[in-house]
Amino acid sequence: MAAYAWRVQVPRPTLGQIRGLAVASLVANLGIVITGGAVRLTGSGLGCPTWPRCTDTSFTAHPELGLHGVIEFGNRLLTFVLAIVVGLTWLAAMRYLPRRRDLRWLSGILLLGIPAQAVVGGITVLTHLNPWVVGAHFMVSPALVAVAVVLARRTREPGGPMAPSVPRPVRGLAYGLFATAVAVLYLGTVVTGSGPHAGDLQARRNGLDPAAVSQVHADVVFLLIGLTVGMMAAVWATGAPARARRAALALLVVEVGQGAVGFLQYFTGLPAALVGIHVGGAALTLAVATWVLVGTRGPAATADGFSESREAAKTSAERSADRSAALTVRGIAPAGPRD
Repeated sequence: MAAYAWRVQVPRPTLGQIRGLAVASLVANLGIVITGGAVRLTGSGLGCPTWPRCTDTSFTAHPELGLHGVIEFGNRLLTFVLAIVVGLTWLAAMRYLPRRRDLRWLSGILLLGIPAQAVVGGITVLTHLNPWVVGAHFMVSPALVAVAVVLARRTREPGGPMAPSVPRPVRGLAYGLFATAVAVLYLGTVVTGSGPHAGDLQARRNGLDPAAVSQVHADVVFLLIGLTVGMMAAVWATGAPARARRAALALLVVEVGQGAVGFLQYFTGLPAALVGIHVGGAALTLAVATWVLVGTRGPAATADGFSESREAAKTSAERSADRSAALTVRGIAPAGPRD
């Protein structure tokens, strides 16, 4: 009876509170990317030489492991902070009324992503920082960042069916832009795996030519920027909602800054500080690219306004042709032109 009374007294979360937790989950996932980059850039990838324990006899770092052990152990601890934030987000989504399936599914994916990230991280340690496994480990975090962006966006919607708020070609462009952003991130991990920042002095590289893979990476970056410029032109030309225009502009700003850091780090010999900024910027780029993609859809009632705007944009000749076609279907001959 007491337990039942306690459950009744716990207040139901509001949509705004779930939104706050979703944003906190997004920030925490971005933090994991940054601290994970610090582990690699400081050569601390094997600061804790085993997994799930830090050493064969302890879960915590020992003083003899030095600074590398502290950095690697600190990154592992942040995973627990992330788990708490995401766990609270999931609990809030489960208790929210009216029930929102989308919020439950998205928060559940975030929650399941944490053990998946931990397992892949453990494999990177057990394989002594295999560069391809390290790249896969990195890509899990941006994927969770993208899910957190979608969740935060959905908390701003009333629920119910969603519909496109832009023309189909523009939405296809948004999907292409998002896929290109993912490709840019993955190629970035390949570049890092070929260069000096492999996470440990003894860790092997992927054997690819750093200059060649950096050129491929830069080429895809230019493609991404071109698609973003095209997206900006498309959303302004088609009268897309303001959220879509803001997202496209924000993405272009982030890409220009990220590109500048990328070129600077390449021509200055890949200093660790600039590489760290570039790693964080990569995750931010995918976050904003996700924002662009989700900005092309909205609640069905709002998205209907897009159809209405297209109807209003028709010329008088097009509307007259539509009426004539409708009369013909009904078996009524449309009136001819007056003398």
